[in-house]
Amino acid sequence: MKKILVWLASVFLSGCMGMPKNVTPVEDFELDRYLGEWYEIARLDHSFERGLSNISATYSLRDDGGVRVVNRGYSVAKKNWSTAEGKAYFVHGEKTGHLKVSFFGPFYSSYVVFELDKNEYQFAFISGYKNSYLWLLARNTMIDEEIKSNFVEKARELGFDTDKLILGIRI
Repeated sequence: MKKILVWLASVFLSGCMGMPKNVTPVEDFELDRYLGEWYEIARLDHSFERGLSNISATYSLRDDGGVRVVNRGYSVAKKNWSTAEGKAYFVHGEKTGHLKVSFFGPFYSSYVVFELDKNEYQFAFISGYKNSYLWLLARNTMIDEEIKSNFVEKARELGFDTDKLILGIRI
């Protein structure tokens, strides 16, 4: 029985570590250049950011070699800031933009960087483990319309429901 429970737990937990069909993480990823503050430009809605605006994510190194993740957003309804701190670790080595991230104890989910401005690290297209998790992040709160259009087009081609994208939530 114990072996079955361990197997079921590993299947359940590893199910969140995959990525949507046709999504491929970037190679030659440079964590040092990725660290710092990013602003959410677009996303598909999900429960842990629902109702929030002005969302940012700040990445820094942890003492254990992982990445400290601090997400912050403003709730207009509650008139306050909400902050969540998590941790992330590489899944396939530090040069591949596929990390596992956790905000809730031992439960991890995929964080897949599938497009990245490799020259300046000014924007990134991010996916979760399935097509209902999608983000466009940028170093600035404003981003070129061409980048947004490319994001929407590529996401649509990869099977994301771009009609449900929430764009530019800043107050």
